[in-house]
Amino acid sequence: MILSIIGASLTILWGISHLFPTKSVVKDFGDISEDNKNIVYMEWINEGVTLISLGALVILSIIITGNVVSYLNIFVIIVLAVLAIISLFTGFRINFIPFKLCPVIFTVSAVLLLLGIFV
Repeated sequence: MILSIIGASLTILWGISHLFPTKSVVKDFGDISEDNKNIVYMEWINEGVTLISLGALVILSIIITGNVVSYLNIFVIIVLAVLAIISLFTGFRINFIPFKLCPVIFTVSAVLLLLGIFV
């Protein structure tokens, strides 16, 4: 159970870390249209909220049931794996360390959630 909580917490923390630099991330895109700025804001915030929600789902399921809810963990593992693959082929190519960390953090969180089912 503790591994699931650690994996979920890591996911939540990475989601929170997406929310704080949003304004500077948009600014770093330079001179782009207002529509494009709004799209970057939306996508950046969406990823943060998604990660927070996934981690919270796992932790709340443990709090409510007192156990790891395997099918929820598996669902979150699949979503994290998809996000890791997307990040590997997109953000990982960017020469900015936090983007390179995304697939690693998503994978570590997914592995911890998987181990949390069995350990």
